[in-house]
Order: sequence, then C-alpha cells, then structure tokens
Amino acid sequence: MLGGCSPGASAPNVGDGRPERIVSLDFCADQYVLRFADRRRILALSPDAERDFSYLSKRAAGLPTVRPVAEDVIVLKPDLVVRSYGGGPQAPAMFARAGVPVHTVGWAEDFPAILQTIKDTAQALDAADEGHRVAVETRRRREALRSPDPPARTQGHPPRPTALYMTPAGVTSGPGSLIHEMLIAAGLDNFQTLPGWRTLPLERLAYEQPDLIAAAFFQSLTNHPSGWSPSRHPVAQTQLAQRTVVPIEGAWTACGAWFLMDAVEALAGAAAALRPGDAR
Repeated sequence: MLGGCSPGASAPNVGDGRPERIVSLDFCADQYVLRFADRRRILALSPDAERDFSYLSKRAAGLPTVRPVAEDVIVLKPDLVVRSYGGGPQAPAMFARAGVPVHTVGWAEDFPAILQTIKDTAQALDAADEGHRVAVETRRRREALRSPDPPARTQGHPPRPTALYMTPAGVTSGPGSLIHEMLIAAGLDNFQTLPGWRTLPLERLAYEQPDLIAAAFFQSLTNHPSGWSPSRHPVAQTQLAQRTVVPIEGAWTACGAWFLMDAVEALAGAAAALRPGDAR
C-alpha cells in the first residue's frame, strides 16, 4: 500500500483563515486529518477511514465519508481538501479550478521526509505546534533505537540480524523503500538486497535464510493471497515456521507517518532478543 501514495506534494493553499470544513480523500490523508483536526472541523473522510489498515480507525467512527470524486466533494463546500493519492494526479488542478484549496500529503521515503510531512500537514491544518510535538516525539523514538552504523560494526560490534519483509501476496522490499528504512531503523539488515519492490527470493531462500521475518498483513484479509502466491511456496512457509516472526500490522506501514515507529519498535525488540550479547 505504501506504493499507492503519490510522490508529488503541493503546498497548501488555505489562505489566512483556519480551515473549518475539511475533507480527506484517502486513508493516508485521513490519519493526518484525524490526528491534527478536531471532529467538528472534519466535514468528511474517505470511505476507508474505518478499515483495519486505517491507524486511527476508531477516531473515524461516526464521521461522514465521501468518495474521492470531484462532484461529490465540491457539493460539500469544503474549505480544504487533504489528499495523498485520492482523486488521482489531476485532483489538485481540478479542485483549484473550482476554488477549493488542496493540501497534498507528501510522499515520505525515509524518516526525515516523514518528519517534514508531519510538520507541513499539521501546519496546513492549523496545528503547527502539535505537528512539531509529534515530529519531535517521532524523532526521539527513532534516535532511542539507533544502532552502530556498518563501519562501526566491523570494529568489534556483532553483526546485525537480517530480516525479510514478507506479505501474503509474496512481495518483499529492498533498498530505496520506506520498508527498508524501517528495518534499518530497527537495527536489522535487509535480507533483500535488490532495490525496490520484488517477489520473494525463493531460490535464495532455499540455501540462505534470514534471522527474522517481518510478516505484514497476515492478521487480516487485506492483500489476501491466492493459491499461486509465492508466500504459499514450501520454501516461504518454512521461513514462517522456523524463523522468528514479527507480525506487522497493516495500519503501521500503510502510510509514511509517525505510526511507522510502532513497527520499528516491534522489530527492534525482536532484533535485540536475537543478539543477547549486544549491550543495547
């Protein structure tokens, strides 16, 4: 789901007034709106706001929803539309022609980008102070888990455990993704060394194994595998049966935001247990 967010980000165009009629177009934007705007200012959320992959789904209960269709949104007369990918790439221009301000939640590929996105979106929602507080807390949690960088580990530090990110659809992720940054932040090395999103490396897994499996979405029907998914292969099933498995809730990683730290901390705890000689 991380790949669904648009890499483009537009500056908010909310004028000098505080937005009081806010519409969110997708579940990534929902999280920011629910976190930084009180309920009376939320005109509508996306239809996915209460799904299990929505981190703040409980806060969304009882709030109206709207499809990310221009006609449906404009008739509500919002004074700010917040989106990540909702409405498609032409949405900002389309709403601009209708005189509706838009803030596009920036796509975050690493932790500095997450912190900037938090601050930018909170400011667009007239919650700059709270955004700063959330960013500081996110950075504090990240820094509390910092482990030696690779050069330092060659000078007496034990090697870091390796982790393979696995989804029911048989997909994993290598360098250049937020999933990769999540594993590194947790004190793990990514078993998948090829960049980007790829199918599980079954041939490699037949003779080389990670120390840990970060198992995403297995607790829900989201991304439910078909019988032909690589995750159903005996080689992949052996990893799930024999390796340390850390369940990663879909809501933790569905969007680049402060709650990615929930996944990082869960993985860091498992990583620490795999290296009892590590003082950290």
